[in-house]
Amino acid sequence: MKKTLLTGLALTLSVGIAAAETTVQSCDRVVTFDAPPQRAISNDVNLTEMMLVLGLEDRMVGYTGISGWKTLDEEMRAGVQKLPELSSKYPSKEVIIGADADFFFAGWNYGMKVGGEVTPETLEPFGVKVYELTESCTHIMDKDKASIEDMYADLLNLGRIFAVEERAENLVEGYRSDLAAFKQDLKTAEPLRVFVYDSGEDTPFTAGRYAMPTALIEAAGGKNIMDDFEKSWATVTWEEVVERNPEVVVIVNYGEVTADQKRAFIMSNPTFADLDAVKNDRFVTLEYVEATPGPRNIRAIKTLAEAFWSE
Repeated sequence: MKKTLLTGLALTLSVGIAAAETTVQSCDRVVTFDAPPQRAISNDVNLTEMMLVLGLEDRMVGYTGISGWKTLDEEMRAGVQKLPELSSKYPSKEVIIGADADFFFAGWNYGMKVGGEVTPETLEPFGVKVYELTESCTHIMDKDKASIEDMYADLLNLGRIFAVEERAENLVEGYRSDLAAFKQDLKTAEPLRVFVYDSGEDTPFTAGRYAMPTALIEAAGGKNIMDDFEKSWATVTWEEVVERNPEVVVIVNYGEVTADQKRAFIMSNPTFADLDAVKNDRFVTLEYVEATPGPRNIRAIKTLAEAFWSE
């Protein structure tokens, strides 16, 4: 009888432990969590905002990778005012371990580099679980073109990881409904040819097939002229841009060079004088946090659509 009771107790405990585990897909890895993380770090402004909209600031020990490139707007400053920035740019392994973190929310080229010192494999021995931004998975595996579903997947997976599934599901449902209602009322015509100008004067840094602006532009009724460029964010040539003749230029605003300065560079350069976007002075600005995967993507689509179709 005693052996039977002990066996039953062991079985009950085993089932309870198994039930407590949460498994999510992160790029080409399956990551299992025995319990929700309690000491999380997020990298970059858009990933940090995903944590904030899920109400996870009390599970965080800090964030990284913002002030070295970008500035926080008033909304974001309020959200992270109680959290320290542990590194102004990409964190070192020592920074993450030194904060006694148990979770790192980052992405490839969003806090981690392929072959770098901070990866899921290098952090695992120190008890730090990593969840990778879905959009960034293209750097390490085959992936479909960018989609707003990538952002939804990240919010839902974070919801499962931190045991706030209902909050994540409600957020995503709200985003879906908002976007569907907006698109239902949106009057469009032939998709506009759109170029995303991130930075660079000698050669432009832009969004390709696997970067979020491609999905945002399509949702707003345009077409990224570089959507056949088999990259995420990367450099192309000005010759390619001129040849494809964009009707609208989307400027990503961040860093030391302002959106106005980027627009002035294109408008004043004789090389671009015959571009339809220049002749018609059609520019629209997205903040970095809007152009990268995150909660402000729906707002970004509305901004683009207004710029595309309000004239």
